[in-house]
Amino acid sequence: MLNRLAEHLALVVVTLWVGGMWAVGYLVAPVLFDMLSDRVLAGRVAGRLFDFVGWFGLGSALYLMVFAALRAGWAVFRSGLFWLLVAILALIAAGQFGIQPLMAELKASAWPRDVMSTVMRGRFATWHGISSVLYLIQSLLGILLVFSLRRTLR
Repeated sequence: MLNRLAEHLALVVVTLWVGGMWAVGYLVAPVLFDMLSDRVLAGRVAGRLFDFVGWFGLGSALYLMVFAALRAGWAVFRSGLFWLLVAILALIAAGQFGIQPLMAELKASAWPRDVMSTVMRGRFATWHGISSVLYLIQSLLGILLVFSLRRTLR
């Protein structure tokens, strides 16, 4: 009974997490930039949403890693699901604790002007591009995670 509840919770967690990544990254953020004439505001709102998805992802990955470890024991280290979670967790951590604080520092240094209208534009654009590529990789790995978890729970 408890094991089945943990399995259902794992499915809900991965659905919300990966669905949230895709919804925010490829639906909400583009719509914000399309609909809002103030690009700084659109960027701030999108940034908050990406931050939320990142923190939710950290918590989700940790839950799923614990779930997989309790389910498989030491064999978890031979599990593709576990190493997929480690990879995604590393990408999220790089964004949350490395790239995002660096981008926030660049924005703060540009204040009161928009960072894109300062000499820091190039650095900011570079880090934004790196962040976008990492997010795309996370999103694609998220699809693999959905299928991997589904296969694991059969």
